Amino acid sequence: MKFRNDKLVGDFWGGLAAMLVALPSAIAFGVTIYASIGPAYAGLGALAGILGATALGLVAPALGGTNRLITAPCAPAAAVLSAFAIELVQHGVAPASIVLMLTALGLVSGLVQLFLGFMGIGSLIKYIPFPVVSGYLTGVGLIIIGSQIPKFLGAPGGTSWWRALISPELWQWQSAVIGAVTAAVMLGAPLVTRVVPAAILGLLAGVLTYFGLAYGVDEQLLVSEGNKLIIGPLGGTASSMLAAITGRWSEIGELKLSQIASLLGTAFTLAVLLSIDTLKTAVVLDALTRGRHDSNRELVAQGLGNVASACAGGMPGAGQMGATLVNLASGGQTRVSGVIEGVLSLIAFLALGTFIAWIPVGALAGILIVVGIRMIDRHSLHLLESPWTLFDFIVIVAVVAVAVGYSLIAASGVGIALAMFLFIREQLSSTVIRRKIDGASRFSKRVRLRHEMELLEKRGSETAILELQGSLFFGTKDQLYTALEPELARRTYIVLDMRRVQSVDVTAVHLLSQIRDSLIERDAFLIFSNLSHSLPNGRNIAEFFDQMELTTMTEHVKVFPELDDAVEWIEDQILGQGPAVEAEVAALELNDLELFSDHKEETLIDLEACLERRSINKDERVYSFGDPGNELYLIRKGAVRITLPAQGEAVGHHALTYGRGDFFGGMAFLSQMTRFNDATALADTELYVLQREQFEKLREEHKRLACHLVEAVAKVLALRLRYSDKELMAMQD
Repeated sequence: MKFRNDKLVGDFWGGLAAMLVALPSAIAFGVTIYASIGPAYAGLGALAGILGATALGLVAPALGGTNRLITAPCAPAAAVLSAFAIELVQHGVAPASIVLMLTALGLVSGLVQLFLGFMGIGSLIKYIPFPVVSGYLTGVGLIIIGSQIPKFLGAPGGTSWWRALISPELWQWQSAVIGAVTAAVMLGAPLVTRVVPAAILGLLAGVLTYFGLAYGVDEQLLVSEGNKLIIGPLGGTASSMLAAITGRWSEIGELKLSQIASLLGTAFTLAVLLSIDTLKTAVVLDALTRGRHDSNRELVAQGLGNVASACAGGMPGAGQMGATLVNLASGGQTRVSGVIEGVLSLIAFLALGTFIAWIPVGALAGILIVVGIRMIDRHSLHLLESPWTLFDFIVIVAVVAVAVGYSLIAASGVGIALAMFLFIREQLSSTVIRRKIDGASRFSKRVRLRHEMELLEKRGSETAILELQGSLFFGTKDQLYTALEPELARRTYIVLDMRRVQSVDVTAVHLLSQIRDSLIERDAFLIFSNLSHSLPNGRNIAEFFDQMELTTMTEHVKVFPELDDAVEWIEDQILGQGPAVEAEVAALELNDLELFSDHKEETLIDLEACLERRSINKDERVYSFGDPGNELYLIRKGAVRITLPAQGEAVGHHALTYGRGDFFGGMAFLSQMTRFNDATALADTELYVLQREQFEKLREEHKRLACHLVEAVAKVLALRLRYSDKELMAMQD
């Protein structure tokens, strides 16, 4: 119980501190938006900001799953909505209609967020490249600064920022002084104390400066009627708030369906910006608290919060970084802190409505200019220091230029296009050829006899093995063809290992079809390995190739589950072997084994007397992991597969395969150690088995023969190590 109370106390103080940060910003954002319609609408804007903070604070945390996240009106919403309002003013739309359009825009953007959450898009938004997000945020920051410069200087409504800067005659020095004091205190406050949020101290300094000027310089500032330096009366009562909400919805029916449809583009841009802002804040919060948010659930909650805000006549918002971090630092523990922030925003509106009316517009402008400056990603200038990141900086500049020079809506389109371009550029800068290996340097796990290995080395130039990686698409088509072109005229077998391929498009398949046709003309083979697996996009490569008829309709295209299977098939073709051939051959006698090819038949009589003939059925174990290494096995017929046990897997890792005429178990036999692998018959197999006891007897009675046997086994083991070293060197290259 005490732990629960401690959490509740922490949530209260966190929610209170978050409200002190979020509410002034919400008022400033609301004034920025509605003052674009006309100075008379500044009070309505402040009310919209407060109602937005209240509705978002009550709904979004209650339904979302991210602890400590504070949802409130934010800078991206202010930038998009103020630009939208200015555009409508320029087109001569009536102020009352603009207010309704702003409400409808917030409602539609909330519905879009709901759709994004239900469709699972939340997990994709966070993959937008950093340069695009940086450009968005910097563009929004510059737009905020530009929109506040006239208010900061006290210029008449409708004056552009550059016109305000070059026209001192339009300035009201009182507004500039108030804004400067507010910004200075907000910037300097963290150096003195962090107990009270800097925005609150800055706002109080601005208000005190205003009343200081009123009492000391110009008493006209004490009159609220027609005073353009302050927000003006809000009507901060429950009845006035209810009237504002019901009045808004009694007029919303005047909007036509075509007008609402025209909002979709702007609403989508606003929804994406708000979603990015929220998820970015949630990611930072996860890093600080070691938590994990649910992106799609959060988007649904944010969407419902924005719908509720629009229904209440408030402005939309998102998970706000500053208020969230203040909540965390002030003791916030759970989602309750966000709800408390919303409740306290409502109480502040009802209790302090009269005080809020006297807040200077210049003070709010000073706060927003500081907020805008902090949104500018100055760290992106480091991208200029390296030629590798120069293009990323150009992307940021392009998004910022379109956002500031045209609109955030256009900037969103440019950002998406550049994000696609960034992806393609990244794919083009990486090679799709991970490794190219000659057939003389890569052998299968099927252990071959000495004369067979010599033949495979001699004819190794007939085979080229290419391990592919990344994306095979129209952008990497030429790179793939350039790597394959010199091989087409001189190779009989071209192997493409697809294990590390992440995506394949129709253009790449068309190129592979052309390569296949070129090989068919020379009676050569195109061989795929690791083909039957699903790509990250859910597509199955094998099914896709079959659908495009790349791997069907001809015997010159082979498909194998593993690269080793493909290499073994090629070796069988070169050696003239295969399962069908092996099934027809007879079991070898001792003098037919390569190990004893240089021994006379009469010298092997005593050795054969020491050997046991043993028959092993298909899939039967010859020995298992941990068995004593006291037997040496000579294969008269069939094949044996050696596997290494894999923890947690029923089937071990395939290490080697030994065939007719070969031997296995030699290392454990010579070292007299236990078996570290399993041996299983791949087919009905006939063996010669030399037990350790019989070998000791042979060594006592026929020392020379025993020495020859050990020497022959050691030579073959050394030869196998030589080929293994060669393969390892080729893989390192």
